[in-house]
Amino acid sequence: MRVGAMPGDADVAGAVLMDLAIELRRSSDENLSAAGDRIATNLRDGLDVSGDAHRRHRLMVAELGDALVCIGASTPVLLAVEDLHWADELTLDVLEGAARQLRSVPLLVVATYRTDELYPRVPTRAWRGRLLTQRLAEEARITRLDRAGIAEMAAKITGSVIDAALAQTLFDRTDGIPLHVEELLAALSHNAASTEIPDTLADAVLSRAQYLSDNARLVAAAGAAIGRSFDLDILTAVANRSAEDVDAGLRELLDRFFVQPAAGGSAYDFRHALIRDALYADLAPLRRRELHARVAAAAHEAGSSDAFISDHYERANQLEFAHRHALLAGIRAAATSSHREAVGLLQRARRTMPTGISPSEHARLLAALAAELAAIDDNVAAAATYTEAIALLRGLGNNNEAARLVPPLVHTQHLLGADLQERTTLLRDALVSVESNDESSQATRLQLLAGLAAAYMLDRRLEESMEHGELARRLAVDLHDDCARTHVDATLGSVLVFAGRMDDGWALIARAAREASALHAEETAARSYRMIASSASVLVEYERAVRWLREGIEYAERAERFNDRHYMSAHLAHVQWATGDWGGATERAEHALADGRGGITTRITALHVLGYIAVGRGEFAAADARLGEALELATQMRELQRVSPALWGLAESALRNGRPVDAIARCESGYAASAAVGDAAYLFPYVVTGTRAHLSVDNPTGARDWLRRCEQLLRLRNIPGTMPALPHAEGLLHLAEGQTGKARAALESASASWTERQRFWEGTQALLDLARCAVRSRRPAEAARLALQARGEGLTAGATVLVDIAESILAAASTHGLLSVSSPLTAREYEIAKLVATGSTNREIAATLFIAPKTVAAHVEHILTKLSAARRTEIASWVAARKPALALPPAG
Repeated sequence: MRVGAMPGDADVAGAVLMDLAIELRRSSDENLSAAGDRIATNLRDGLDVSGDAHRRHRLMVAELGDALVCIGASTPVLLAVEDLHWADELTLDVLEGAARQLRSVPLLVVATYRTDELYPRVPTRAWRGRLLTQRLAEEARITRLDRAGIAEMAAKITGSVIDAALAQTLFDRTDGIPLHVEELLAALSHNAASTEIPDTLADAVLSRAQYLSDNARLVAAAGAAIGRSFDLDILTAVANRSAEDVDAGLRELLDRFFVQPAAGGSAYDFRHALIRDALYADLAPLRRRELHARVAAAAHEAGSSDAFISDHYERANQLEFAHRHALLAGIRAAATSSHREAVGLLQRARRTMPTGISPSEHARLLAALAAELAAIDDNVAAAATYTEAIALLRGLGNNNEAARLVPPLVHTQHLLGADLQERTTLLRDALVSVESNDESSQATRLQLLAGLAAAYMLDRRLEESMEHGELARRLAVDLHDDCARTHVDATLGSVLVFAGRMDDGWALIARAAREASALHAEETAARSYRMIASSASVLVEYERAVRWLREGIEYAERAERFNDRHYMSAHLAHVQWATGDWGGATERAEHALADGRGGITTRITALHVLGYIAVGRGEFAAADARLGEALELATQMRELQRVSPALWGLAESALRNGRPVDAIARCESGYAASAAVGDAAYLFPYVVTGTRAHLSVDNPTGARDWLRRCEQLLRLRNIPGTMPALPHAEGLLHLAEGQTGKARAALESASASWTERQRFWEGTQALLDLARCAVRSRRPAEAARLALQARGEGLTAGATVLVDIAESILAAASTHGLLSVSSPLTAREYEIAKLVATGSTNREIAATLFIAPKTVAAHVEHILTKLSAARRTEIASWVAARKPALALPPAG
């Protein structure tokens, strides 16, 4: 049963008890209904006794307390009384009187209240103290949510993972109060950038504020104008009151739980941001301006930061001062890698820009702002701002400085989906526009050549990239420009690894990352990290990929290079998928989608991962949706590295979903894209998929031709991680032709190579293909062992498609007599294996069989060895695969 107090109930005697009486009288239980009548009668009529009011009150409390206790006389009852911070004294006295008798009846009273409402002279405050000191109640405090808790709560409310920026906003403004989180989340869902406070929360704060004295309200208004936190000296200056008045106002605000002392010093904080927001929103517009002008003047006098001063000058509409301080603070924030802060400050400098500013100063401000916008992933705004700055500079006839801004513009347009032709045209046109041949002009040419090399590298047009990269590197050396040289080295290193010159390429990119980091060239360092890490991810160098991805993510977080951070996180999800950690891959890819908004390459990579996982789980509609979206986005960019992985996933989905003709068509599209640039890195997954698709339509000739064409490209580059695809496909062809000996040799080679490379998807399939080969060779025991191993690995990853194949192979092995032959285990080992399959521990098995735990451990080791298994889950899979009707293995 649930009742609760409402605002204003403190002035109505017995308001909560009357609500309780109404609820009780509705009950079909006669005892509860009678208790309701009794409470209502006493509240309505009072007791007919003589004496003073105090005596009548005590008798009424006693009578109502007895009636309350009678609720639990016949049946156990849980009574929840909500929001007691609003309750009246009579209700509280009755609950206190009943508390002394509750141990004798099956009645549990759970009362809730908000501690920040229990300010001095609120009746509930003293009531709570009496119950706790007399041990008549127990108190359980619900802690406020941390960032992770808020993110989890928001995800449950919205049904999807929220991005880190929104979680941080919710934490900052709500201070972890769940009710405030829910209300603010609802408001932000309509406008994520809104700074307004929801009406429900504003009304709650303002209703509390109306009980403050005029002096306290004035001090609160001054504090709200200053911000969430405020210094005592600045507060005194802004409030324009005596120290005694400010002290008295602060004391009242402390007692009423509006503010609290900050840690150390003489500063104070509003208890949470929404209190400050509500009080600030309630200020009249001109009153706000007046207060902000006072804050700016006091802060300037006190030597506060330029960022803080510029904010208040802008709010006071003193724009020239706001521009000056914002520009200084923005440049300083950018220099210290505080890119989000720099964006806000430079945008303020732009908003407050004086009318007489020169076009060249304006262009420099725009260029600085564009660079910071790009650093925080706001690529649409960055591209527009770069374009505006370039137009201003060209209008001034400063073509060299305008050309210098084209490479970063091209980079942002790449992230927005601009194709290679569009980007290279911009760079070539800028290169033509560079005037003279002085050192400054040469430096501009260097940047444009480096941009062309990077653009061609991203499309895996390796020869064009190498040509422009070498020209740029020579210029960088001549100009002694180490930052530019490291940028070009990262590009050339990536070209080398995709061209098959692995050792040279890895060493060059790694050196570029280290040197750029030492030179504090953040953009180049972060780019180098993402290039070496993502290249290793694509080229089946997973240990190398993980090492550089983790280091790169850490670096990008420190430098606030969030696009780089999210992109590398998406590639880490790709590595997790590739190595069989599908749970981790799913979680990371979903977070990359939520956090990496604005970064098209991050989104495409994360969609690839989620699509691949859906294929492996047999969720083909979901897979096609994810991969179809990725292909649509990638097609805008027309880059092999974006398009090809989506096409392969769709080919694999079609093959697994019984559409081999569609799979062949997708494979041919992937082949054509790779053949156009002599690629092997993105082609290799298609080799096995295309071979299976041709064989499934009974076209071994087509399969052989497909393998021949693919082999030419793979051997051209000879990238180690791609080569296991060739013996794997060759083994499938031999198996289809009935040459099981050759098939077995080729498939064992492929299986060993995939395992060494930690490639889960093809590696597990190679085990299944070997098991099929063993069935055809009438080696059922070997077939079962391989199928069980693959089944166990598939179960661990959640790859139901592979598990189903393993089950069908086990069934085929059964028809060849596997399950009618003797088990490799002794009777005791088989008995222990069955208990392992139930999930029992060694100690539990020992207790069941009355043997020592060490003996069980020894048996389990023997079982693992005999079954060629590595985990207890594989023992469980082996037991599950055996027919229930089998006789126990012979004693031995």
